[in-house]
Amino acid sequence: MLTYPVTVAALLGGWWVLSVALDLPALPGPGVALRALVRSWGEGLSYHTAVSAWRVVASLILAAASGVPLGLVLGQARAADRIAGPVIYLTYPIPKSVFLPVVMAVLGLGDAARIFMVWLVVFFQVLVGTRDASRAISPQFLHSMRSLGASAADVYRHVVWPAVLPAVFSSLRVGLGTAIAVLFLAETWASQSGIGYFIMLAWTRLGWDDVFAGVLAMGALGMGLYLLLDLLERVVCPWRFL
Repeated sequence: MLTYPVTVAALLGGWWVLSVALDLPALPGPGVALRALVRSWGEGLSYHTAVSAWRVVASLILAAASGVPLGLVLGQARAADRIAGPVIYLTYPIPKSVFLPVVMAVLGLGDAARIFMVWLVVFFQVLVGTRDASRAISPQFLHSMRSLGASAADVYRHVVWPAVLPAVFSSLRVGLGTAIAVLFLAETWASQSGIGYFIMLAWTRLGWDDVFAGVLAMGALGMGLYLLLDLLERVVCPWRFL
């Protein structure tokens, strides 16, 4: 764990050097931003961070609940994959953020629209990662289980599911970074809560210290969720860490 303090110190040091070299109001030093973070935390930033955290976690849970089962099936059922594959390849590359106005027009301006936008992005990443991991399972393992009298449910439970779990967590980790980026965009549109809203509000009044306080809060949120995913993987997939 010593690497974390060293990494943080290196990043803050590089930030300080850059702020001194540029000497611009738009790039305050880390000391200014950290003081603004402490001050603004009790003035509403803690609430905005909690709202953003709820939106990201809800989106990840929904993406896992919908993308993992479908990915498991498509990875094993080649006929279904031949039908669904073209749909995935055609829709996956489309930037989902372009649908934000439409989603908000349909779902309103509350949490539902923002959670849906993040889910829409992460769902495809979880689906593709799970499907590829399911497809990569050696047929010999599947044939061995079936030859011993295992049912289809037993094969999924004892072979397919444990084999794809690491890929699921990898997909969620990759999706988390994208989720926070999309959430920031969603929270800048007709929003009154969330870190994205806090940052844009600070920017409109040229409060650069508060802007970077929000950036630090968003970075801390992302790191905390990454560590939570790592912890869950250690609990759910202990064989990977033996």
